[in-house]
Amino acid sequence: MAEQGASNDKMESEEVVVNMEPGPQGEPEGGVSIEALKSGDEKAHLELKAQIMQDPEMLAALQDRLDNLVGQRSGYIESLPKVVKRRIKALKNYQVSHTKLEAKFYEEVHQLECKYAKLYEGLYDKRRDVVIGTVEPTDSDCEWESSEDEEEEEKVDALANELKEKAKLEAEKEKEEESPNGIPEFWLTIFKNVDMLAEMVQEHDEPILQHLEDISVKFHEGAQMGFTLDFHFTTNEYFTNSVLTKNYVMRSEPDEGDPFSFEGPEIIKSEGCNIDWKKGKNVTVKTVKKKQKHKGRGTTRMVTKTVQNDSFFNFFSPPKVPEEGVEVDEETETLLNADFEIGHFIRERVVPRAVLYFTGEAIEDDEYEEEGEEEDNEGEEGDEEDENDPDFEPAKGEKPQECKQQ
Repeated sequence: MAEQGASNDKMESEEVVVNMEPGPQGEPEGGVSIEALKSGDEKAHLELKAQIMQDPEMLAALQDRLDNLVGQRSGYIESLPKVVKRRIKALKNYQVSHTKLEAKFYEEVHQLECKYAKLYEGLYDKRRDVVIGTVEPTDSDCEWESSEDEEEEEKVDALANELKEKAKLEAEKEKEEESPNGIPEFWLTIFKNVDMLAEMVQEHDEPILQHLEDISVKFHEGAQMGFTLDFHFTTNEYFTNSVLTKNYVMRSEPDEGDPFSFEGPEIIKSEGCNIDWKKGKNVTVKTVKKKQKHKGRGTTRMVTKTVQNDSFFNFFSPPKVPEEGVEVDEETETLLNADFEIGHFIRERVVPRAVLYFTGEAIEDDEYEEEGEEEDNEGEEGDEEDENDPDFEPAKGEKPQECKQQ
């Protein structure tokens, strides 16, 4: 039987106490003699172990002790000689110096990003002009070889005459029909294709996002690292702004109080902008009617209130980051983390690879990467199962898994 009233000493010194009170025959209740245990009899220890494994109360006590030990230090570092502890302090100082150099590395990376952002501008301007229809790309710009094109050429060769006739008819129809301007709903399609952004876009947002003609990134140069996302809109019936901005402030220096937590640049703050909504067009709020009952008279009346509405455009009103030292509640922390993640994703993935998210090719690439990781994990599990199988025999000449890893 287990004594469940354990002492409050340090966990390193805690032991599970087994009731060894002698029974009628001068032995413990389970039948294992004290003398046998003291003499180091292996059989006696095995019998006692079997007794413990069959005792639910004992197992519960053991599990409770093990749970309390999770995350605690083993005591090895504390047990080292002073001269070794002194050397460990030196290694930690070297690590702090390494962290400071790493911060400098990321600062130079940011400077490179600023440099190449200027080089990308010309290509992004061309993309914008084609999307909004101010420029028609040249024939050379439109050349793009693919397996689909090759198959199409073979069909053309086989059915040349028939296709020529069809081409003439199609050409006449195209002259009659109006050609769409640019690439309609380019950015709206991207938002709907990317799960992270699609979750934000509501049905009432879509007519507004049809007016979104470009998204650009401006990297902040100088001491304060960061970037700004500019959302460019055509004239519309919803708001007067031509550009909506979202500013992100980043930090790339170790925390003096905890330098070993540094893992590179991180977003620490974001700022949106005021949207000048036209009357009755603000989709970020909605009007609701509620009944109010008078406490004394018992009469009721209808009250109209304005409350926040789900909308993509709440993206431009992020929660404020609390001042240093002020504890952040869980909901605010979740919203801030999501906001930082979305801003970083738009900067790193969506803007540079917009056409691939429009066609869906970038999304397919992401899915294939995830599937590959799952297959690797499954493979590892399969190896473990084989090794645990009593009938499993490694192929001749093949070393066991443990040997491969050495």
